[in-house]
Amino acid sequence: MQDLITRLSEELRAKKLRLATAESCTGGMIGAALTDLAGSSDIYEGGFITYSNELKTSLLGVQQQTLKAHGAVSEQTAGEMALSTLKRTDADIAISVTGIAGPGGGTTNKPVGLVYIAVVFKGRAPRIHKHLFEGSREDIRKETVKTALMHVMGDLLEEAH
Repeated sequence: MQDLITRLSEELRAKKLRLATAESCTGGMIGAALTDLAGSSDIYEGGFITYSNELKTSLLGVQQQTLKAHGAVSEQTAGEMALSTLKRTDADIAISVTGIAGPGGGTTNKPVGLVYIAVVFKGRAPRIHKHLFEGSREDIRKETVKTALMHVMGDLLEEAH
C-alpha cells in the first residue's frame, strides 16, 4: 500500500494535480492513507466523510431523488459524490466511495462487500467501478481504499498515453 501511495503521489506531483475525496463506507481511510505520506499537502486537497444520506445531500449536493431511486450504495450516488467533490474543492481529480462494509446491512440485491468507486477528472464524466469484496468489515474497507487509489493511478497512467 505504501508503494502505491508513493507512486501515486509522485505521479500527481509530476503532473501538478490535486486530489480530493468523498468517502462513505471507508470513513476517511483514503484521506488518512494519503496523508500518511509527508508532503501530501502538495497533492491532497482534502475530503468529505459523508456517512449519512443527510450529509450526502447537505454537504455534497447528492440529489434526494437519486438516493430514493437508487440508494446510497449505487453507481449514481457514487458519480454524484465525485462530481460534487470537484465542484466544492479546487481539486483536479475526485474519488468517491460508497458501499456496504458489513457485517450487517446487506441484502440480496446489495450484498455485504458491494462497493462503488467513482473517479472523475475535471472536465470529464466520472468513471464508476463496481466491486464485490469479500472478508471482514476491515478487509472490505482496506480493499476499497487500495482499489480506489489503484483506479486513480490507472487513470493517470492512461492519461499519459
